[in-house]
Amino acid sequence: MPYRRIMLKLSGEALGENGWLFNYEKIMEAARVINDVAEKGTQVGVVIGGGNLWRGRHGASAGMDAVRADQMGMLGTLMNCLVMQDALHQCGRNAQVFSALHLPDVCANYRRDLADEALCRDGVALFGGGLGSPFFTTDTAVTLRALELRADALLLAKSVDGVYTADPREDPEAVLIRDITYLDAIRRGLKVMDMAAFIMCAEQGLPQVRVFALDSPENIRRVLDGEPLGTTLHP
Repeated sequence: MPYRRIMLKLSGEALGENGWLFNYEKIMEAARVINDVAEKGTQVGVVIGGGNLWRGRHGASAGMDAVRADQMGMLGTLMNCLVMQDALHQCGRNAQVFSALHLPDVCANYRRDLADEALCRDGVALFGGGLGSPFFTTDTAVTLRALELRADALLLAKSVDGVYTADPREDPEAVLIRDITYLDAIRRGLKVMDMAAFIMCAEQGLPQVRVFALDSPENIRRVLDGEPLGTTLHP
């Protein structure tokens, strides 16, 4: 594999049962793939969205105080990290969880040097709690972690199979874009990541972002093996 270290963003909804809670079979399948990738020498930092447990400020949270709603979302990402940590342990892989929130009885506080050591030592580390502050999405969190920890690529495993000219669930004529620069994606207003994350990728020159579907966790391995799945974004 050509990558020394990657950051992997997994969709919480894609790991749920019909988008909600936990599909343990799919979680174990993803854990086995992550373990195999680490076995082959690529270090994997993992961020998992919380959409299977809490949908931001939508649905049940509509009308809630925005800060409280976002704090619940951050806790949801930590729950997903813990279930993935357990699945990795069942595969024989140590994987430390780092949190942007202060929860010392549950996991370690995030520190870049400790996270770097854990990735070098164990091959896998999990990052939860977003950035620890409201109004920032997990897209922003995983992009910042990728830049801080000098990842060669950021992989976004989503519920859709790439970046389209429009939302394919709403526009049947939407076309999959295979290759695009960050600046072109920003100019066209494509909904891949939130704008703060996009701007960080562009300004800091993150080498590569790959967007693909998590309908099969095996797609993670296929992307790392060089298959042209989904969309490639780059400076």
